[in-house]
Amino acid sequence: IILDQESGAAAYTFNYFVYVAVAVFFGTVCVWLVRTFAPYACGSGIPEVKTILSGFVIHGYLGLRTLLIKSLTIMMAVAAGLSLGKEGPLVHVACCCGNIFVRLFPKYNRNEAKKREVLSAASAAGVSVAFGAPTGGVLFSLEEVSYYFPHKTMWRSFFSALVAAFVLQYMHPYQTDHVVMFYANYTTPWHFFELVPFIFLGIFGGVYGAIFIKCNLKWCKLRKSTALGRYPILEVFVVTLITALCAYPNEYTRIGASELIAMLVKSCGPADHHNLCDYNSSATRNVNDRYGPVEDSKAESGVMHSLWMLTLAMIFKGFITIFTFGMKVPSGLFIPSMAVGACIGRIVGVGMQQLAWYYRDSGFFMYFCPTSAGCIEPGLYAMVGAAAGLGGVTRMTVSLVVIMFELTGGLIYIVPLMVAIMTSKWVGDAFGQGGMYPVHFSLLFFCCGSCWSLSLSHSLSLSLSLFLSFFLYYLFSPSISFFFSL
Repeated sequence: IILDQESGAAAYTFNYFVYVAVAVFFGTVCVWLVRTFAPYACGSGIPEVKTILSGFVIHGYLGLRTLLIKSLTIMMAVAAGLSLGKEGPLVHVACCCGNIFVRLFPKYNRNEAKKREVLSAASAAGVSVAFGAPTGGVLFSLEEVSYYFPHKTMWRSFFSALVAAFVLQYMHPYQTDHVVMFYANYTTPWHFFELVPFIFLGIFGGVYGAIFIKCNLKWCKLRKSTALGRYPILEVFVVTLITALCAYPNEYTRIGASELIAMLVKSCGPADHHNLCDYNSSATRNVNDRYGPVEDSKAESGVMHSLWMLTLAMIFKGFITIFTFGMKVPSGLFIPSMAVGACIGRIVGVGMQQLAWYYRDSGFFMYFCPTSAGCIEPGLYAMVGAAAGLGGVTRMTVSLVVIMFELTGGLIYIVPLMVAIMTSKWVGDAFGQGGMYPVHFSLLFFCCGSCWSLSLSHSLSLSLSLFLSFFLYYLFSPSISFFFSL
């Protein structure tokens, strides 16, 4: 509008500048608000909530100021284009709401055990709101967050998640006919031979998760033990600037991670004209179904260009998230991990689709796939890859499977999801024990651990000194008594 043109070098440069300026502005204001008014509003919040539910007390962490600042800065962090998600912080926000609401009832406010049952139910409601997955939210609270989860807490958590999902459906945030974030309506069934690429995606997710956890843990320890931790505003400014400068040239990193995942898990239909769906125009299409899937056909130059861009997007997001997660801004880990997995899943899916097309006359593919129908659905591979990426980072199993099929509506694809998630957990555990949340749970006591070791060494030296003093006293007390008797 300002330049009176939609394309060209001048318009691109102006849009580039505005994109970077807006990102840096939101990122800087976000970290300033967190550091000035509510330092506890930073991070995901799940490790700290897990610490509280294990019996510790962190004063002010679930207070009203933290709730207000985190609710505001979540939107700013996502608007800044940082490689983070809002799902983890929403669990923290829900627990803040539960803790404040508990104060109205003395029966629960004076009983720490009952208060923690309410927080368990609140964490389930937070996941239900974040993903539109009430059942997955209950299982997430049971598997990842809570230490004490009796039967009465189960149905109360389920009721909380149900109410949260009902309110989400009433508010209609996605402006679609579905409450889930990434609804996928696949008409192509999966075949038995596809378990091989699904296992490969699980291996990739486990390896990626292990590398990411080790690198992020080393960076967080470096931040805590060096002068880098004393300049959080400068750190966020630099990371936001680098992210915006590197993200804008690539169309798949320029958009939000949620929009990217929604694009990757979607089937290609006749109404889709972007590069990911640039297939041979001679392919058979059902003109009566504008959104129906396109049968397997030869990929054109647009698809090949998209695969290169997705590869660069996957590498960039996997790398920049190492430095983003743990900064002094609200940051979730679900969406960035799913985005990395969805990128590699779509790449593998397109490769399998082209393999089935080029060898469509072979006995193998003619047995599994009729030539008159599509054989491979690349969007399914993106969905399985997203689950594998998140499973490799968090090491979740049951709750992740339920969240994924609630998130996408793909209940008939539960077996591929289970295979990929279980493989990613096995591979990740082979490289290192524990997911991201248990690792950051132990990182909370990193500084305290060194203090504890110093106090322990001081206590040991003091005990040794006392022991030697008593030993010398009993050894030489007869001689000392004889000397004074003279």
